[in-house]
Amino acid sequence: MKRRFALPLVTLLFAACAPAVLAQTPQPSPTPQATPTPAAPATAAPQATTAPAANPADVASVDSILAALYDVISGPAGKKRDWNRFRSLFAPGARLIPTFPRRPPGTAPDAPLTGKEEYGARAFTPEEYIERSGPFLEGQGFFEREVARRTEQFGHIVHAFSTYEGRHKAEDAKPFLRGINSIQLMNDGKRWWVVTVFWEAESPLTPLPEKYLKSDR
Repeated sequence: MKRRFALPLVTLLFAACAPAVLAQTPQPSPTPQATPTPAAPATAAPQATTAPAANPADVASVDSILAALYDVISGPAGKKRDWNRFRSLFAPGARLIPTFPRRPPGTAPDAPLTGKEEYGARAFTPEEYIERSGPFLEGQGFFEREVARRTEQFGHIVHAFSTYEGRHKAEDAKPFLRGINSIQLMNDGKRWWVVTVFWEAESPLTPLPEKYLKSDR
């Protein structure tokens, strides 16, 4: 199985953050890429104070909001994504945070990882994610789906450790990338909200453990 381990929910989320979910050809031994990931904006994009009204069916349960999150960014090349649906899933102040290896200056983006790299993370608002990753997602085919999940819940908060696979076409037999989305959710008494999506793509040095390929449900 060839998976793209090139730079980075999301190169994908990129050269340490250049849109990826982003060079689309599998690399021999590149760096991880996870769910589409945005490049750092020069200036922070304004965040809407009020999210668009959500489809009640999208936010009625943990299962439904996670299904909506994966579905809304997926689609064939040329398909306009429903970004208002995407916005409607996120709580005010929500963030999407990719992790990435910090490579020494001058290192080629597709150079094999050595295991000595330090890792960093960069936080994006939903609007910044749309601005940076939207053109890529709509310009090229990308389908992401959940294949396993481990869930912890207390009161109105949930942590979902969601294993994902990415494909260029829905019918592709094998994914070109895999990884884990660490997703925090909240229920305000009326509906579910996504608070944080924090992810890392699988790489040759960090293969997915077998336990995260099976759901606990």
